[in-house]
Amino acid sequence: MSAYLELRNLRKEFGDFVAIDNISLRIEKGEFITFLGPSGSGKSTTLYAIAGFVEPNAGDVLLNGRSLVGVAPNHRDIGMVFQRYTLFPHLSVAENIAFPLRVRRRPKAEIEAKVAQMLELVHLTPMRARKPAQLSGGQQQRVALARALAYDPQILLMDEPLSALDKKLREDIQGEIKRIHAETGVTIIYVTHDQEEALRLSDRIVLFNHGGIEQVGTGEDLYDRPRSSFAAGFIGNSNLIEIRLDAGAAHLPDGTSLRHFNHPDQGAKRLMVRPEDMHLAAEGIAGQVTERIYLGDVIAYTVRTGWGQDLSIRAQRRAAQHQAYIGEAVKIDFNREQAYIIPE
Repeated sequence: MSAYLELRNLRKEFGDFVAIDNISLRIEKGEFITFLGPSGSGKSTTLYAIAGFVEPNAGDVLLNGRSLVGVAPNHRDIGMVFQRYTLFPHLSVAENIAFPLRVRRRPKAEIEAKVAQMLELVHLTPMRARKPAQLSGGQQQRVALARALAYDPQILLMDEPLSALDKKLREDIQGEIKRIHAETGVTIIYVTHDQEEALRLSDRIVLFNHGGIEQVGTGEDLYDRPRSSFAAGFIGNSNLIEIRLDAGAAHLPDGTSLRHFNHPDQGAKRLMVRPEDMHLAAEGIAGQVTERIYLGDVIAYTVRTGWGQDLSIRAQRRAAQHQAYIGEAVKIDFNREQAYIIPE
């Protein structure tokens, strides 16, 4: 059974640079998918290939089983919201939203009804007569969102639409986007380099790295069960420790053995422990506190181990049995059930 939107072996080269390297992906109708990754990882180029702004060198983009390769962007029935709002400064809010409907020569009554519906959807009805310059950045982005949705596109593409906004406003608009997605059911593909934004918004996250897809899954999948060291390091903070497993114990680089570590795998492995799953303890990994940051409910420690690795700990202030200070010799341990062996 074919997916609603499918990428098949997509490849794009710019001279000697491979921007997209043999990407395949299936997206179902109504999903909120986020393309996440560092700059230059291929996420925006993949989005532009779906939109039709970039022509792939190989592979296919299929919507409802129909190839979009060679189809002009304005004939793909795909909406787009950019980082820059690209509103027409001489038009009012209502006129900006109406623009794609007028281009498609929709009846006047239909345009008026749709504009009213979109203004209500983005909570901007009182602003309908204002020009973009009279709006805040968040309001302008909501107008851009309403305009992209006005003609009922099959898919909405969003390319880092909130990166120019401050943190509080960005979180407010994220909430608006989630609400609009729930109310409209439109399929959204959203590009960001912000891991927290991806975790907050997405049904599934597609993690890009060097032009390929590193891992696809829910936020929980990528955070709790990363399939590579790159995924473990990019989604949240993590401690990656080289260990050797045998007979119910994990042996650390300095020769310390951690007991009660039953795992079916044996030999050299890489262990991931999140900072919130580590704690100061009476026994465990020996080290010295090199940094202590008080964050209110949490105290963040950096502990340098005997083999020279810095491990991060985020201890709940009220739950911690004791605290430590810079220069103090300590031991740290972790919940074995929360520790994770990276499959690579």
